[in-house]
Amino acid sequence: MAKLKVTLTRSVIGHPQTQRLTVKALGLGKINSSSILPDNPAVRGQIRKVTHLVTVEEVKD
Repeated sequence: MAKLKVTLTRSVIGHPQTQRLTVKALGLGKINSSSILPDNPAVRGQIRKVTHLVTVEEVKD
């Protein structure tokens, strides 16, 4: 199964609370923190919501 490496590249300061909670739900805290997540529609939707704050890479198993 494919996985995605999501990295927080911009601060959540000044962004809406829903976006802050989405970043936290993705397992990200501080800038440059990363999380490996499964590639599924739910995670893709969360990433799309905060695409301006994160970078995404595909990770091969």
